[in-house]
Amino acid sequence: MEQEDFEGTLVLEQLAAIGRVEEFFDAIDSDDVPRAVSLMKRAKVDQATIAIVVKKIEQSDSEH
Repeated sequence: MEQEDFEGTLVLEQLAAIGRVEEFFDAIDSDDVPRAVSLMKRAKVDQATIAIVVKKIEQSDSEH
């Protein structure tokens, strides 16, 4: 999963608002889904969007 997958999304905007974009991508790069979810919750991303992001992360893992 690459940063381009999130370019211009509300998820990145909300993470940027709390200064956690890099930390989010670090979590994704290390397959730390719980950490990514925690960061999205802290950024007040809604549950439906979090579920979509987790699904994308899991799909990305299966492609490698």
